[in-house]
Amino acid sequence: MSKIATRSTNLLINEKSPYLLQHAHNPVNWFPWGEEAFAKAKAEDKPIFLSIGYSTCHWCHVMERESFESADVAEVLNKYFVSIKVDREERPDVDQIYMSVCQALTGSGGWPLTVIMTPQQKPFFAGTYFPKETNYGRPGLIEILTRIAWLWEHERPSLLAMGEQLTAHLHQEAAVSPGQLPADILDQAYRLLARNYDASYGGFGTAPKFPTPHNLMFLLRYYYKTKQPQALTMVEETLDAMHRGGIYDHIGFGFARYSVDHKWLVPHFEKMLYDNALLALAFLETYQVTGNMRFGRIAKEIFAYVLRDMTSPEGGFYSAEDADSEGTEGKFYLWQPQEVVDILGQPDGEIFCRYYNITAQGNFEGSNIPNLIGQDPRRFAAELGIELADLVKGMEKCRSLLFKARSKRVHPFKDDKILTAWNGLMIAALSRGARVFHSEVYRTAAVKAVNFINQRLRRPDGRLLARFRDGEAAFPAYLDDYAFLAWGLLELYEATFDTDYLAEAVRLTEDMIELFLDQQHGGFFFYGKDSEQLISRPKEIYDGALPSGNSVAAVNLIRLARLTGNDRFAELAHRQLTGFAQQVEQYPAGYSFFMIAAYLLQEPPLEIVLTGEAADDSLRRMIQTVQRAFLPHGVIMARYEGADTEEPARLLPLTRDKLPVNGQATVYFCENFTCRKPITELSQLQAALAR
Repeated sequence: MSKIATRSTNLLINEKSPYLLQHAHNPVNWFPWGEEAFAKAKAEDKPIFLSIGYSTCHWCHVMERESFESADVAEVLNKYFVSIKVDREERPDVDQIYMSVCQALTGSGGWPLTVIMTPQQKPFFAGTYFPKETNYGRPGLIEILTRIAWLWEHERPSLLAMGEQLTAHLHQEAAVSPGQLPADILDQAYRLLARNYDASYGGFGTAPKFPTPHNLMFLLRYYYKTKQPQALTMVEETLDAMHRGGIYDHIGFGFARYSVDHKWLVPHFEKMLYDNALLALAFLETYQVTGNMRFGRIAKEIFAYVLRDMTSPEGGFYSAEDADSEGTEGKFYLWQPQEVVDILGQPDGEIFCRYYNITAQGNFEGSNIPNLIGQDPRRFAAELGIELADLVKGMEKCRSLLFKARSKRVHPFKDDKILTAWNGLMIAALSRGARVFHSEVYRTAAVKAVNFINQRLRRPDGRLLARFRDGEAAFPAYLDDYAFLAWGLLELYEATFDTDYLAEAVRLTEDMIELFLDQQHGGFFFYGKDSEQLISRPKEIYDGALPSGNSVAAVNLIRLARLTGNDRFAELAHRQLTGFAQQVEQYPAGYSFFMIAAYLLQEPPLEIVLTGEAADDSLRRMIQTVQRAFLPHGVIMARYEGADTEEPARLLPLTRDKLPVNGQATVYFCENFTCRKPITELSQLQAALAR
């Protein structure tokens, strides 16, 4: 008979991470990652059991309930292993290294990540979720642990040899082989994405389907460059299909992390800040390209969700919301028809259920995920004998009432830690929203987040930190933190033309170069030279659920070079592209944000300078016109007459001699190192942008 674990407390109780605190009362003698754990493993000659996950991970919760709360499992772990628990969002450096091991050993990865390694941190076993007992073709955790304990005692040389082999693989993987990207690399990436495109439901590949908004952002640039209509069609159809699906929260807004099916119907219900930031950018850019306000409206809904539910009182953005509530995946988001009718009454409840596919049979485990898959709003309105505008207005009224009712349910757990990298992405998205919609609300939210990071996530010496929670900032920031925050600051500069944000982007980038650059081979390491040195120092370039720090850094360097005229930034950008060329060429569609950097270097530089009196309405209209436009290879600058122009001219040398013509608001277009005739009329500006 299985033993029942009594409530206990381990060393994780002293941590700030919500994920680690979730395991603080397991009977397993967990240690946080640190010297104390490694010293104990060495002193007691035990292997290390490393478990990596995050607080809103459904299968992490399952493994905890099945195994880590079990006295049987704890007995084996505590006797034969030293157990370490890591929050991948706090220590992405540790996660990245050991996830590479798992992928090398098993061909796949995911969380919870399970690794067993020597006291010297050299891994010899890796996998993901394991049930407590062997079943469904999966070996059980107790069986695995017992077998490895025996091997450690009786056949240790084979485990040590595996550890050496995998460590050598990590070092080999971190090596960079320079080369030249083929001239047609963008075409290759496009063709691969087109080949993998799901023409029925949008997106790429089969289930499970991830949003990967940077694929769509690359396709928008490819369309802008080539006018290939299929590139734009893939973007529009994918965004439309994702929004129609259950991966979108039609009651409270925001996107879930991925869909378990190819139709985007059934989400993995957790919501991540980074997905919503990148998707907001993709919807905004598609609105800029097409003028279709539906895409703009969905971006606004994402921002409404983030500002309502994911923003701290001080202005930082929280990390994630869980898939589970009351121990059940998705319970918070599911509906029964009678429940909807009880809230909305007749006939509104019945109409809402028909519109959003809420049925007695259900579409998810007997319940319903509201969705619009296959729904035609115009036809539905015609069937009801009403105008489309009246249908939209009525459904919004119903949605609001259901949202109010849903808010009384037990909410999923919110991971309220604030990550610099993910905040950088949301700052970028809100800044773009402020530009496109001329929104003071979005601009203020972006500025508050930047101020929060500067006040709360820096050491006294200025070193950026990665995580803030419960009054504590910790962990020297990683490459992603520097690159993503610099991206946000660049977007914020082009939304406000406040050179303080540009100056900060320059400083961050210079710090990034100092801390992370591989001086010998090029590219940026994931963690800094002043951080804890692990068994490997990886360089990530693959653009997976998130674009890589190296890809974003490449784009930032190109934009900064064009804004500031700094040749060093330009040289490093070229070195980024040559440094990873051989790796990227093998499958360019897997590096879609890197392709954006390649696109920028293929296109002739476009610099736009707006100048005039700050209070001039003509200048304001010109700025708004430029900010609304999709100019993926352009950088935008402003020079205000009567203001202090010394600092802007130092940062932005191109603005130095760009003066208003005859005292009028003026726009200068400089393309491929040549400036055109100045523009002083709004109609001329609109025509130039259309060209």
